[in-house]
Amino acid sequence: MSKNIHANVQTSFSPKVIEPHIDRTAYIHPMAAVIGSAYIGRRVMVSPGASVRSDEGQPIWVGDESNVQDGVVLHALETWENGAPVAHNLVEHDGRKFAVYVGNRVSLAHQCQIHGPAKVGDDSFIGMQTLVFKSEVGKGCVVEPKCLLLGVKVADGRYVPAGSVIKTQFDADQLPLIDENYAFKNLNKGVVHVNTHLADAYNEQMPAG
Repeated sequence: MSKNIHANVQTSFSPKVIEPHIDRTAYIHPMAAVIGSAYIGRRVMVSPGASVRSDEGQPIWVGDESNVQDGVVLHALETWENGAPVAHNLVEHDGRKFAVYVGNRVSLAHQCQIHGPAKVGDDSFIGMQTLVFKSEVGKGCVVEPKCLLLGVKVADGRYVPAGSVIKTQFDADQLPLIDENYAFKNLNKGVVHVNTHLADAYNEQMPAG
């Protein structure tokens, strides 16, 4: 492990010291940090200034071919207290519990924050400077820049207009469906294409060993 990729420290709310698990095809920029019980999947690009910090809430999962862009923060509230898990600070995926779960082919754009408990489904785009906190975003969604999602679940295939503040489930349920007329319906595919190829190319130029 390098200086920017290392285990968490042991505390009352983080009793186990765990090293990150990073797939060999992922690329972590030297100016990014990955700490503690974090899983970084295949062909993931973690850009300069990003922080995947699993030293409070654990674990944090970033799925295959996702990207964590410049200045993005992945962090979570404590998931362990007095020798027991803190259930309300965990999300579930496929029967497993996570502080933060980010699916496959997800784009986390510049300076957004995914603060657990939180979940982002496969093939979704989270826009620049958006905050997702105590919330879940479904599959195939687009959250445009500068949104706030607090305590809600966004259904699959919805988009959140730029600057929206969504704090009630009623408002989340009214979000529009992505259809053929939506201008950003194919945005995430292009972003994933760029970032997976960047991860590949940066890894190719790294010296062996």
